[in-house]
Amino acid sequence: MSDERPYGPWPPRPFRAERVTLIPPEELESWIIHEDEDLLVVNKSGEAVCHPSKFGPTSSLVGAARVYTGLDLVHLVFRLDRETSGVVVMAKHPAMASRLQKAMQTRKVGKRYLAILTGDLNETTLVDQPLGPDHNSPVHVKDKVRDDGKPASTVFTPLVTRNGFTFCEVHPRTGRKHQIRAHAAWLGHAVVGDKIYGPDARYFLTFIEEGFTAELQSALLLRRQALHCAEIDLRAAGVDHVFCAPLLPDVADFARGRLKMTTEELNPWI
Repeated sequence: MSDERPYGPWPPRPFRAERVTLIPPEELESWIIHEDEDLLVVNKSGEAVCHPSKFGPTSSLVGAARVYTGLDLVHLVFRLDRETSGVVVMAKHPAMASRLQKAMQTRKVGKRYLAILTGDLNETTLVDQPLGPDHNSPVHVKDKVRDDGKPASTVFTPLVTRNGFTFCEVHPRTGRKHQIRAHAAWLGHAVVGDKIYGPDARYFLTFIEEGFTAELQSALLLRRQALHCAEIDLRAAGVDHVFCAPLLPDVADFARGRLKMTTEELNPWI
């Protein structure tokens, strides 16, 4: 397939270095939910990338974890997209990494996300739709529901529906790339702030070229996607831990401001 896309060649110019978020050891330490001889678990911010980048060790979560622990290798078991916050589990040695990766493959890991969706979702909804590449998108990494895609299943449970938005729990039953975001968009209830699966995927290209502009603020309402991994349950994998991460302030503030959620409504999540 040609690299030509409907709105220009791929890839566009990379993220500008000045927009790279560095994670010094003291900041990473403030994110830690749990640490022992096997695991390092953090509540990742929405600005941090998980995988190593060319901008130095502290420009990624894995690199910062290596600096913090002094280990030569830290295994990223459960990753999150750059603009998704919440629980990230890293293994400190290959045996634990292998154990948890096998548990993921056999669906023995429970995951619960929180999301703010556009529009009113009034009942629990199962989306059982296969996902595959969206070759017509201007964004190379975008997926969509397609008959020849890989099986994917997500349950959306609304908690508060108000003022044209829905605060919901999300339980992915499979682990496809961008699964929650693609399924939410297919439902017609995209995640607030989603530059790829929201109102126009070209907003992602604008962000790469120009940063977060006033136009993007007006169209997307939030600087990053309102998606947060609130819980990872490893008990079925034989690891006696349930890791929980409180909702970060940017999404919590959006819920207070746009959904008019009360402190009582938000308390279970903050």
